[in-house]
Amino acid sequence: MQSDQLIVFAVLAVTLGLFIWNRWRYDIVALGALLVATLTGIVPVEEAFMGLGHPAVISVAAVLVLSRGLLNAGVVDAMARHLTRVGERPSVQVLTLTGIVALCSGFMNNVGALALFMPVAVWMAHQSGRSPSFLLMPLAFGSLLGGTLTLIGTPPNIIIAGYRRQVADAPFGMFDFLPVGLAITLGGVLFIALLWRLTPRRENAADDGQLFEINAYLTELKLPEGSKFIGRTLHELMTASGEGDVLVTALVRDGRKVGMPSMYEVLRDGDILLVETDSDSLKAFLDSTKLELAADADGKEEARELARERKHADKNGDADKPADADDGSKERALAEAIVTPQSSLVGTTATGMALRERHGVNILAVARQGQRLNERLSRIRFAAGDILLVQAREDQLQATLNNIGCLPLASRGLRITAPRQVMLASSLFAASLLLIALGVLPAAVALVAGALAMVLVGLVPPGEIYKSIDMSIIVLIAAMLPIGEALESTGGSRLIADGLLALGQSAPPAATVAILMGGVMLLSNVVNNAAAAVLAAPVAISLSRGMEASADPLLMAVAIGASCAFLTPIGHQSNTLVMAPGGYRFGDYWRLGLPLSILVILVAVPVILWVWPL
Repeated sequence: MQSDQLIVFAVLAVTLGLFIWNRWRYDIVALGALLVATLTGIVPVEEAFMGLGHPAVISVAAVLVLSRGLLNAGVVDAMARHLTRVGERPSVQVLTLTGIVALCSGFMNNVGALALFMPVAVWMAHQSGRSPSFLLMPLAFGSLLGGTLTLIGTPPNIIIAGYRRQVADAPFGMFDFLPVGLAITLGGVLFIALLWRLTPRRENAADDGQLFEINAYLTELKLPEGSKFIGRTLHELMTASGEGDVLVTALVRDGRKVGMPSMYEVLRDGDILLVETDSDSLKAFLDSTKLELAADADGKEEARELARERKHADKNGDADKPADADDGSKERALAEAIVTPQSSLVGTTATGMALRERHGVNILAVARQGQRLNERLSRIRFAAGDILLVQAREDQLQATLNNIGCLPLASRGLRITAPRQVMLASSLFAASLLLIALGVLPAAVALVAGALAMVLVGLVPPGEIYKSIDMSIIVLIAAMLPIGEALESTGGSRLIADGLLALGQSAPPAATVAILMGGVMLLSNVVNNAAAAVLAAPVAISLSRGMEASADPLLMAVAIGASCAFLTPIGHQSNTLVMAPGGYRFGDYWRLGLPLSILVILVAVPVILWVWPL
């Protein structure tokens, strides 16, 4: 048994090290850990992939689909529309935004709730003449606090509810988390609103327009008579040139301009291409294609017009439609968008993804941690949190951003919602919650039923079902659950629990609960919160047995600790998402996050012991 313990601790140590290193995706790391644990025999082969059918995994997937249905119906948009009326007082803005995000996070995916309100926060900051940094970190922390309100608010709660079944007759219910979750959410939101000045100021991030000031050349190029590219497609021209840093923003033909022409547009004699590039790339492009700089005055005017459109594009990315646009052509739109951790862009380049050909989008600029990158666009490998200045057809912009896993940052102009859809989505969601709260159906079954109903009534199109599910989280939980079981079966969790018991021998039981919560909180700041919950739950159960006490307060302490990662940008996706738009540095999170973490422990421990006595 000791050798098994050594193996499981070695696997966990390497896994946690790789999580902290953050070079590989956490789901890949978790799968590798599961494979090693299976090959070494600490996880039985027949149990290696049983995590995929675990109720916690099914519940998390169903919640993500339900969240997509609520978003599609405009439920959150209907709430967000009223937030623009709260005035310009900083404390009121922080209180209102953080509070509403916390409320939404209790009933839907907290990253999704944050994503919906980020554009509103950026718009409000700009309207008030302040940096978005004073709103975005409170918004992220509010989404984490709100996730503690209900069973479905965050994956750790669903995981902990499942572990409770091992020591009690039933798992935690839908609103069993509410007393402690409400206490820390109210306390945390009020703390953030009153002490909003603790939020780091990053004035350089206040004006996204300056961040993306366009310095590259906007140039007209003409296909000369006899060009070998006449009769060939624009795609062939760009492929033959080998220049990934030349962006074709428009095509002028017979005095009419087509914005963002298709890459499969057949070129004709006399066509004028409006391209954006730097001087070195322009020279290389001309040398390889033998195109000529256009001298036609109309073409020059088109270029100047497009430059004016780009320069004066409003905050939601709209550009005025040219008066001479082709019939049926669509308005061009500019948007600032952030790359999410799940985006298909992460680790790739614009050229490698063939964004123009496959998605009809141009990447015009990239910023990272508040600074525009000056590297050649074709060589930039995108990272989570990067801000992109993108150009696409207006009618396709939102769908395009969804497809590539990016979120718009500037005010999007919240869409008009249909009251019938809002009511339908809300009713289906409420019905699922009611079935769980009354104990009519297990959580996983009720949530899957609600998700299926959303699909059947058309709130979630079939094509969006699997796009709604964050498979990296699903794989992470499914892979870590058997490892958590191995930690228990080999006696590893008991060994850790004995250490905690020895540490708190002379201290009151409340101190043991606080130490456990604080330890899990620190762990969740460097690894995914679901992984932290899976690893800490067996320790909590073993600790309760050693104390000869109820496991409920200790499991609740794990749930709260796993959900409150306020100290680093890597502890939770919400923290990662606001890092670049807020211009935050890695160490900035401590300034507001450390006192907030202490407050959570001071508030949560007494409430837990009152509601769930040892």
